Amino acid sequence: MFDNKVVLITGGTGSFGKKFIETILIRYPSVKKIIIFSRDELKQFELKQRYPYEQFPQLRFFIGDVRDAQRVKMACESVDIIIHTAAMKQVDTAEYNPTECIRTNITGAENVIHAALETGVSDVVALSTDKACAPINLYGATKLASDKLFTAANNIRGSKNIRFSVVRYGNVMGSRGSVIPFFMEKRNEGVIPVTHDAMTRFNIPLQEGVDMVLYALKHHLGGEIFIPKIPSYKILDVAKAIAPNSTIQLIGVRPGEKLHEEMITDTDSLHTIDLGNYYAILPSVSFNYKEADYLAHHHADRVPYGFEYNSGTNDKWLSVEDIRELIKIHVDPSFEVN
Repeated sequence: MFDNKVVLITGGTGSFGKKFIETILIRYPSVKKIIIFSRDELKQFELKQRYPYEQFPQLRFFIGDVRDAQRVKMACESVDIIIHTAAMKQVDTAEYNPTECIRTNITGAENVIHAALETGVSDVVALSTDKACAPINLYGATKLASDKLFTAANNIRGSKNIRFSVVRYGNVMGSRGSVIPFFMEKRNEGVIPVTHDAMTRFNIPLQEGVDMVLYALKHHLGGEIFIPKIPSYKILDVAKAIAPNSTIQLIGVRPGEKLHEEMITDTDSLHTIDLGNYYAILPSVSFNYKEADYLAHHHADRVPYGFEYNSGTNDKWLSVEDIRELIKIHVDPSFEVN
């Protein structure tokens, strides 16, 4: 899939980008080139120290912002595959800086799409979020708009041999700014701030997120939003797993925050198919394929009408012990309960 191919990853110095690069170098040593496109020169510098050119000549570092259409197009020259991860992701930051979030998450997505169409790219997979499903905050709304742009891009490709799809999943275990590193830091203070004691979230390890993108690249027809079947956790169980002897301080739900995250609504179920380990929401408008084509291609079945996929009603749950074990595997091998 990546042999002798050129891959561009936007936002490539983030948590996903670093794990994606590591995975590709191990599994696909014949990859021709991996271009890391991001706007943070310090993070690029740090990543260069990890992957010095003398040992990893297939890596290229490209400073740029997805808001800059010309720079994105320049980065896409001779690229075969694009993984689009660049985004403003902090819910409260987006609420306070709405136009900045729109420019990055929506205009940036549009720039990536047009650059891909104009430069001969063959496959594009964009990362989404559970917050894009029935959004109540600006971050989720911009990612929903981004998802719509990428899935609809298949309808304007004309005769070009290119496919656009989206991967949507929940909280990434241990990623920057996520709840587990935050709680691990706060436990030293003896008080764990929790927004609401009924809150639940989906959970996925970073490697599973990378593997899902690879699955999408291998199997997509174009237009699908791929969604993993993953467990949920209760926020109080995360607190118990990390700091059982600390005091829980309820601080109230933050602006734009849900008690439970959704990834498929009952309305989405009209266009959702079951792939086994994943679901896929099919495009509501497609001029390239019929629903029967997707079902046959993916060897899939439709989900029942009225089906919903919600972190609060999920049938898979992580226990306190499960969470501790996953922290040791995916976040901090030296983790111990105080």
